[in-house]
Amino acid sequence: MSIEQLYEIFLRHPQVTTDSRHCPEGSIFFALKGDTFNGNRFAAAALQNGCSYAVIDEPQDNGQLSTPKGSRALSENEVAIVNGQYILVPDVLTTLQDLAHLHRQHFRGPVIEITGTNGKTTTKELISAVLAQKYNVLYTQGNLNNHIGVPLTLLRLTDDHDIAVIETGANHPGEIKTLANIVAPDYGLITNVGVAHIEGFGSFEGVKNTKGELYDYLKDKPSPQGGTRGGLFINTSDSDLVEMATSRGFRLNHNAIPYVEARVLECAPFLKLEWKQTMANGQSSMVNKIQTYLIGSYNLANIRAAITVGLHFGVEPDRICAAIEGYVPSNNRSELRITERNQLIVDAYNANPSSMRSALDNFALITAPEGMTKMLILGEMRELGAVSEQEHQAVIDQISNFKFQISNFSEDSVWLVGENFKCLNPPFRTFPSVEEVKAHLRTNPVTSHLILIKGSNGTHLFELPEYL
Repeated sequence: MSIEQLYEIFLRHPQVTTDSRHCPEGSIFFALKGDTFNGNRFAAAALQNGCSYAVIDEPQDNGQLSTPKGSRALSENEVAIVNGQYILVPDVLTTLQDLAHLHRQHFRGPVIEITGTNGKTTTKELISAVLAQKYNVLYTQGNLNNHIGVPLTLLRLTDDHDIAVIETGANHPGEIKTLANIVAPDYGLITNVGVAHIEGFGSFEGVKNTKGELYDYLKDKPSPQGGTRGGLFINTSDSDLVEMATSRGFRLNHNAIPYVEARVLECAPFLKLEWKQTMANGQSSMVNKIQTYLIGSYNLANIRAAITVGLHFGVEPDRICAAIEGYVPSNNRSELRITERNQLIVDAYNANPSSMRSALDNFALITAPEGMTKMLILGEMRELGAVSEQEHQAVIDQISNFKFQISNFSEDSVWLVGENFKCLNPPFRTFPSVEEVKAHLRTNPVTSHLILIKGSNGTHLFELPEYL
């Protein structure tokens, strides 16, 4: 059996699952393996729970893993059906990716791939909301942007979809290249490049090279408009992105393409902006104003990207504005939460030096509501490797220099969480982990504060709002 024959099975059973506890009737179970689990051990349970087939890479004997006498390893791209419902393959993950790529190749609508250091999820959400004003859009749910989430997303494509927006993430060189080869995008967008996952990338240049693998893929792909290069949406005010594109042979001609200009009107705390489109002939469109539910002027670039993509695909300006005004962030990404005691800006999904710096700069400009005092609860930034100490010290220095317009600024206006902060002996209150923060809040409640909560997801600061 070939991957094409497996695809024929998928077309008859177009739902896949990797969780034996959640098996839609007639679906296909993919027995993925990891450091602490082996999906092959749950293949029989998946079949019992409703799956029609189980894709495995370890032989089964009456639902038990086995290595029958005379068995042999399958060669690359070889697929075998065993006992009717088990599909034995050399590697389940590779088969899942190959199947997703083949399915994507049958999709005739445009596919946009998004990556970047910061803002890629928000940008993906905004672009999808804008395009949904005119099209049926498939887009990445949550942050399913890795080597497993991306193929699972692509396998959700149906004939009813008009366009796909796929988010891809990476923390090691080569990962964007792998994902781009699976996604086969027609268009690419890199939000930005910054210092993040340095343990995996090795350096900032390693970050640029890995994110730039999306540009590498597109430079050899025929453009959707004709020509020799794939479509590229680029923030031309970002010198790193411009250099990454031009060094790969992309030509950026401002006089030949429409250009979206935008500026911040206020952040109080929600971002309000105005934008217009400058045409290739120098004429400008009318000025449009948008009141968002997004916090932070750093979201201006994400919004410009969504506007630009929307205009490219023919979404009317008033519908673009409506989509962006209606978007409400979630998943601990710059959310405003109002509790009985405080107002919280919860940005606890992720943190790296560039996103932390932007969040702090923005918080310094926000005026606390009357009767409230500003406060910071910051978690350490993970996976920074050799630059960890200097980057955490830079955060401490930034806080000390700005003091965030706190009239009665003191060491208790800032709580720093994690050993990467604590070991630097900063002049602020420190906690080794979020558990100590929660214990402190149980006996020392905080009231009447506007609090920025930001840190790497692994610090679990997202657990704090219920204590504040």
